[in-house]
Amino acid sequence: MTQVVATTPGLFPLPDWAKDELADLKGHQKSDLVSGDEGPEVEAAYDSAREEVIAGQRDAGLDRVVEGQLRWDDMLAHPLAVHDNVDTRGIVRYYDNNNFYREPVVEGDLSADGGDVAAELGAAADLVDDGLQAVLPGPYSLADLATDDHYGDEAAFLDAVADFLVEEVREFPEVETLFLLEPSLVENPPADGEDERASEAVDAVAEAADADVIAHTYWGAIEEKTYAHLMDAGVDAVGFDLVSDHDQNVYNVQEYGTKDDVALGVVDGQNTLVEAPETIRDRIDWFEQQTNTAYDTVYATANTELFYLPVNKFEDKLDALANAADLEEVEA
Repeated sequence: MTQVVATTPGLFPLPDWAKDELADLKGHQKSDLVSGDEGPEVEAAYDSAREEVIAGQRDAGLDRVVEGQLRWDDMLAHPLAVHDNVDTRGIVRYYDNNNFYREPVVEGDLSADGGDVAAELGAAADLVDDGLQAVLPGPYSLADLATDDHYGDEAAFLDAVADFLVEEVREFPEVETLFLLEPSLVENPPADGEDERASEAVDAVAEAADADVIAHTYWGAIEEKTYAHLMDAGVDAVGFDLVSDHDQNVYNVQEYGTKDDVALGVVDGQNTLVEAPETIRDRIDWFEQQTNTAYDTVYATANTELFYLPVNKFEDKLDALANAADLEEVEA
């Protein structure tokens, strides 16, 4: 019998009060919000916002709770943007949408620098008894979003980014799951030869985690060869964006198989229309029927990060995901 686990890929929208308060504290300087050198008032605002979004996930009834990544103003580039050997330069477009981030330019070794993400997770762990989920950019996507001004070789740079994430993961508190977000596997697929290295980089990060690891891809479907290589990585599940391209994702699974567990992007993280729990369940059931498989675990999630949404719609979508998982339990 399939277990449906309601979760999210994180990167939540800041509560409205926090947006206003942080803008005021930082003098409306967006670039300072994730500088890593924040005063006590700013830290207190983020702490309060973290408590609010964790409580919101608990109230909604999600099975996995994330820290929220509210400080990640540079989105998936954040772990590099706060590194001592990285210079954040001009504003660049975040994939093909109207969001922007500061370009992280790596100018020195990506050695461990204190575990910025691990520290945030530690603060979340104090508020969550069980079901804590970590969120990280996957190594291929993080390398894709960054610029290398130090290593001088794409393969060496990808390895260095993977090693950096491995050290970050080793600093984590106890977590049940880790979502590695890999939209670049879809948006900027690796070339021949690079696809195997990308899979090996994902594998290295997954190997470091004492948790179930999901490599979540979105904004479409992965090219067949890249998907076949990703299946070699030691992750517990691959995530599929059924909102953007359900047919090609199903084809990949039909043709190449997948893990015993699967993550399904069944809620639109960029559209304010709120899906009914029954619609979410129908999408999960449809995927199982099309792939002729009853999975051990289905992670029901939004297809993308959620910072695109107004706070009220974001909260409604959390409720819908949790209620969809409850529907599965009732029907079983």
